This record gives sequence, C-alpha cells and structure tokens, in this order.
Amino acid sequence: MILKLILGVVIGGALGFANYKFVGCSTGACPLTSNPWISTLYGMLMGGVLGGAFIK
Repeated sequence: MILKLILGVVIGGALGFANYKFVGCSTGACPLTSNPWISTLYGMLMGGVLGGAFIK
C-alpha cells in the first residue's frame, strides 16, 4: 500500500526533473520549468497524488 505511494513520488520526481532538464525554460520566465527544485517537487507532488489515488 505505502509502496505505491512511495513509487509514485519517486517516479513523479524523476519525471519532474526530466521536464526541467529536457524541456526547461531558457529565459527563466516560466516559474515551473526554470527551476529544477520547483519542477522536481511539483513532479513529486503529482506523483504522490496519482500514486495515492490507486491505493486500495
């Protein structure tokens, strides 16, 4: 049960960082993708929400 939540957070964080690394924002005008910390934390949050939605 808790494994799905942890797995969702870890995968979400990795995808959030990948979004920063490969998509990113070179001008710094995009608040979500211009900072690796924010994009990783946002990915972890979304991964936790999605991972928690499938816990039974």
